Amino acid sequence: MTTYGEAPAPSALFDGLRTQPSQVWGAVRLVPLVRAEPVADLRLHPRIHTGPGVVDLGRKGSYCSYIPHSFVAEWTGDGSPAAAYGTQLAEGPAEQEPVAAVRLHFHRRMARQEGRRRLRFLPLHLALEGYLALHFGGPTIAWEEWSRQALRQGLSPRVEAAYLGLQVPGLADALSVFEIHPGQCGVLVYLADALAAAFVVPHPEDYRTLHPTLVQDLYGDLVHHYATLMPPVADFRARITDPGIRSLSDLRAAAAEQTDRWEEFHDTTMAAGLVEQESSWQQVRRMGRFTLSRFLPEFRPKQDNHIGEAILDEHGRAVYLKTFRLSENQVRRGFLLSRLAAHDWHLADTAAEFGIDGAALAKRVETAGFGCLLRQRG
Repeated sequence: MTTYGEAPAPSALFDGLRTQPSQVWGAVRLVPLVRAEPVADLRLHPRIHTGPGVVDLGRKGSYCSYIPHSFVAEWTGDGSPAAAYGTQLAEGPAEQEPVAAVRLHFHRRMARQEGRRRLRFLPLHLALEGYLALHFGGPTIAWEEWSRQALRQGLSPRVEAAYLGLQVPGLADALSVFEIHPGQCGVLVYLADALAAAFVVPHPEDYRTLHPTLVQDLYGDLVHHYATLMPPVADFRARITDPGIRSLSDLRAAAAEQTDRWEEFHDTTMAAGLVEQESSWQQVRRMGRFTLSRFLPEFRPKQDNHIGEAILDEHGRAVYLKTFRLSENQVRRGFLLSRLAAHDWHLADTAAEFGIDGAALAKRVETAGFGCLLRQRG
């Protein structure tokens, strides 16, 4: 079973980042995040892949997924500035014969050391693998309610679906037409004013390079439904109506006050679901003064629940962050597995916590898609 550790302080997750006024396109709202002081000794760049990929997890097995790109992190050991290593757009010559079949790319592990201070990792897949591996081994005790398959194979296979960013209506258009702010190192993506994803990188030049990859990321079905079905959202425009403004300095002060009000409203209201959620963190790899980690929420039904991955500095501040909002069905599955594991997979004890009987809980397990784990009684 995966062991998760203490979470960094939620208030430290966005330290050094400031929220800028949002930009709206239909149901899409993008909120830029800027750094006053970029992180110079860690840089990120993409490595582009084509077609589906197979990820080797070692003894834990392997899985297939669409993997459009990986990120390569470069860092220095003495705090001196690091340069982005470069970007590989494609393999082979520009003109080549089309292949007759889709080529598979094989990736050794989620995060692989490629040099003394270079790490290749698969963005979002670190976070998604942590969710898919949640209590993957299945029942820990051979209670009579569980099938032989459950005891032998656990939750294998475990499958979750997601949408490509290009399939989310309006997202590609919004990312192509919106302005990138000076000093921008991240963005919060909202669909119908529901937080869909957070993306943060160390340096503004990294963000400009990685900004287009947002349409190749994965988004949950809840996000897709919001973008498809909900009407356009309101644009929060600053209005300065104070008749006491008599000079440019007065106007500048009033504009700064409006920006501060928007930032306070956004950080305390719109992003509260991510910032305030209780999460458990797992360290994946040390990188000098940085640490690559991933996190899972406590699976709160009918609330925002985000999984994600981050590179944290020695103070627990995120210099890289990428999140994925779980759908309500995914939250229910995570919550159910967590409560079963907390009661050693004993159906009666878990049912008692929910205030229902064992038959009702078995029906809930089956509805969640885990019916194959139950013994079928004739």
